[in-house]
Amino acid sequence: MMTSTWVSVLRSLRELHNLSQRQLAKRAGVSNAVISLIEQNRTSPSVGMLKKVLGGIPMSMTDFFALDVAPREKVFFKSDELTEIAGGKISFRQVGRDLTGKALQILRERYQPGADTGDTMLRHDGEESGIVIRGRFEVTVGEQRRILGPGDAFYFDSRIPHRFRNVGEEEVEVVTACTPPSF
Repeated sequence: MMTSTWVSVLRSLRELHNLSQRQLAKRAGVSNAVISLIEQNRTSPSVGMLKKVLGGIPMSMTDFFALDVAPREKVFFKSDELTEIAGGKISFRQVGRDLTGKALQILRERYQPGADTGDTMLRHDGEESGIVIRGRFEVTVGEQRRILGPGDAFYFDSRIPHRFRNVGEEEVEVVTACTPPSF
């Protein structure tokens, strides 16, 4: 198999040239599945196949292997690249994978009707903030409770016991930030 570094270089090159997997596959004369499997590190392309794929960029194999492959900090994330860290009636999709040593955690949260974080109030070090994008969202912080709607926001010290709940008939969507990361 290709090392994950080379896989990420191939993906980065494709994205640098503003090519989708389908577009690169078409330009290279291979199936979309080939590009997908290579980028997922599920197959190791032969020298001939790699040459063909690089031809769709276009780039020679010499230039490809001469690239500086030092890992770079990922800056941009497509919607499908957010990391699911919950599941079920509540979805927490995190920006970035490994937040080790990071000071900030950003989540796109979704709550199905009736979903809540549980009877036990949450509590952790740091601060938490969010903006409701869609739905009716009940936020309880200590003794304070408020139902928020689209455009409404919250900001509080996370050491104060808190709870979140969807009190409406539609899915709630919230974008939140927490410092330091709590998951």
